[in-house]
Amino acid sequence: MKTLLLVRHSKSDWPVDVEDFDRPLNETGMINAPKMAHLLKEKSVDIDTFITSPARRAMHTCQLFSEVFKKDFSTDSTLYNPKERNFENLIYGLDDSISSVALFSHNNGISNFANSLTDEIVNLPTSGVVGYQIDCDKWNDFATAKKKFLYFYSPKNFPK
Repeated sequence: MKTLLLVRHSKSDWPVDVEDFDRPLNETGMINAPKMAHLLKEKSVDIDTFITSPARRAMHTCQLFSEVFKKDFSTDSTLYNPKERNFENLIYGLDDSISSVALFSHNNGISNFANSLTDEIVNLPTSGVVGYQIDCDKWNDFATAKKKFLYFYSPKNFPK
């Protein structure tokens, strides 16, 4: 059994003359990312591996999560402006010793991918987290494995 978490990057700023790839988190994003990471930790969610888009806002979100979980993270360029197949191809290549992975990415791709997995429809807000149980022992069996929606958390559901 495997666990897949999809995390949309935290709220970002829109500075003038800054390319989309280089946009930083804003103050709300800096607060919400660790808040969501602590929530997962309090709910005993175990994450073996963190993989993020290399875009500044996604990487900073992942860094804030990884600090709470005291784990390293890696980047994968296919998680920036992703299509559903980008997520699938990354998942197929995961080492089978990984039981749970958190992927940090961007809308619309991350929400579209989440909605392709089960009948549970989610529109991931910034800092939103959705989790799935994947009924397989090998990640390359992901496509045909039964997928079960586990949870959806948004910072909007919690007090400030």
